[in-house]
Amino acid sequence: MNTYKRLLTYMKPYIGRLITALVFMLLTALLTTASMYVIKPVIDKIFANPDKAEAMAWITWLPVAIVVIFVAKGITGYVQAYLLTWMGNKTIYDIRKELYEHTTGLSMSFFNNQKIGTLVSRITNDVLLVKGALVDVLGNIIGSSMTIIGLTGMLFYLNWKFALITIFIFPVAVLPVMKLGKKIKSASGDIQAKMGDMNSILNESFNGIRIVKAFGMEKYEREKFNRVLQEHFDHTMRGARAYMTASPIMESIGAIGIALLVFFVGSEVVHARLTAGTFFAFMGGLTALYPQIKKFNDMNNIIQQALASAERIFAILDVKPDVVESEGAVEVKELVSKIEFDSVSFAYLNGPQVIKDVSFTINKGEVVAVVGPSGAGKSTLADLLARFYDPVSGCIKIDGMDLRNVNIRSIRSLIGMVTQETILFNDTIKNNIAYGQDKSNMQEVIAAAKAANAAEFIEKSPDGYDAMIGDRGVRLSGGQRQRMAIARALLKNPPILILDEATSALDSESEILVQEAINNLMKNRTTFVIAHRLSTVRNADRIIVLEAGRVAEMGTHDELIQNNGVYTKLYNMQFQLSKPEDEIAKNE
Repeated sequence: MNTYKRLLTYMKPYIGRLITALVFMLLTALLTTASMYVIKPVIDKIFANPDKAEAMAWITWLPVAIVVIFVAKGITGYVQAYLLTWMGNKTIYDIRKELYEHTTGLSMSFFNNQKIGTLVSRITNDVLLVKGALVDVLGNIIGSSMTIIGLTGMLFYLNWKFALITIFIFPVAVLPVMKLGKKIKSASGDIQAKMGDMNSILNESFNGIRIVKAFGMEKYEREKFNRVLQEHFDHTMRGARAYMTASPIMESIGAIGIALLVFFVGSEVVHARLTAGTFFAFMGGLTALYPQIKKFNDMNNIIQQALASAERIFAILDVKPDVVESEGAVEVKELVSKIEFDSVSFAYLNGPQVIKDVSFTINKGEVVAVVGPSGAGKSTLADLLARFYDPVSGCIKIDGMDLRNVNIRSIRSLIGMVTQETILFNDTIKNNIAYGQDKSNMQEVIAAAKAANAAEFIEKSPDGYDAMIGDRGVRLSGGQRQRMAIARALLKNPPILILDEATSALDSESEILVQEAINNLMKNRTTFVIAHRLSTVRNADRIIVLEAGRVAEMGTHDELIQNNGVYTKLYNMQFQLSKPEDEIAKNE
């Protein structure tokens, strides 16, 4: 119930519309009652009236009254339905907006432990199910309650004894429905969980379709998807069985009640203790009452499904980011002197330490490279510098200030990143280059593209800078995507640059163009380079060698070679691997 109350708080801003809808619900309930009661004078005053003159008098105005009642009922029903639908859709808009804004504001550690498909399912499918609980429940339960009160009042007015029987019969049909509701809620939760798994598999297989086909794994991916699909089907049918069982139970009990009332009320008419008009009006009211009560069964099912989805939504909304803005955080606008890693240690959630007591300094204008074996923690250092994570011990300082005391947005505004995995968006070339730089004009975009050696291939495109690049930049080559990312960084013009193996996945021709663009990008900046290929960092002001999360060595290329330590072993290993290619090149 607390979950449902929390859902209802989203409708608080629209209380005025809700009150208006309630007024029209009341009018609809009264008109529904009147439409049933009008059966009595139609039978008694017209068809069963021995006084023909009086019958003709009723015929003159009663049809007009019937038309007015039903037209008015149609209008009030439309207004209440429109208002509730508007509120429902607006509330879903608000929940989706809040959920997306909250999710994008969470720390990187949250995304490390979540499937993207599951998050997509929360924002799309789960929120959609919540809509039913807000619109249908308010519209039907409140509206039906008012209609039930009106029709029950009419039944008591017509014959209070039989109305009492009705009151005791119909609630009996609701009891088994309450038990079935728990099964529906459980099944709904499992259904949405499997929907998230399906979205995740689809996202992975479609994004990685080239690898799937290259390794002949189509059958494997199909079987994996089919397993989740089968589980989704099983949970759906489990919920459907509970859902469909409730309806015949209610109908059977209701039919028994109506049959008994037909017998007893009919007997009263036969013995002239009730008029035929009263009988038909009573049975009409009873027949109209049944679907209103049946709606409670349908609404209970919808509520149970919505609660399962709402719990999953609130589970995300209740997550707090690990990296938070400290009170009184200072805004920085430039790097004045240096960046310091002071005894920094870090571990991912529930994992071993990947960075262990690392200390070094990057002076303004320096190029500092970090090298080491795979898994040594190189990229983690870059993520810590951008404050995607906070150290578990030690601190990172910018001009003597702990990053945890610096405004997060301001520190990231000083940093430009170019990574091995280039992230582009399904938008135009212009918008991708100008991403995050809303005030940039077209001349600045073109200048950045030229400096990144990207202008040539862009201008060859029929649509130029307005060309759409496809999902994740699929219409561009690897080198073109990388130069786009460099152009984006150039346009941002950050004083601090992070290069995370920016040329490792390129062919020789693309690498030359990208390296030239990187050289343009590095001019007059403080650069933090992560590299596997040691040949790309020989000219760095300082090289930091990481091994198992610790600083094994530090110095220039020549100093480290003379030390004959970890760096020398890595360098010699790469030199031996590249030697045959060099010899072949010489022979050619």
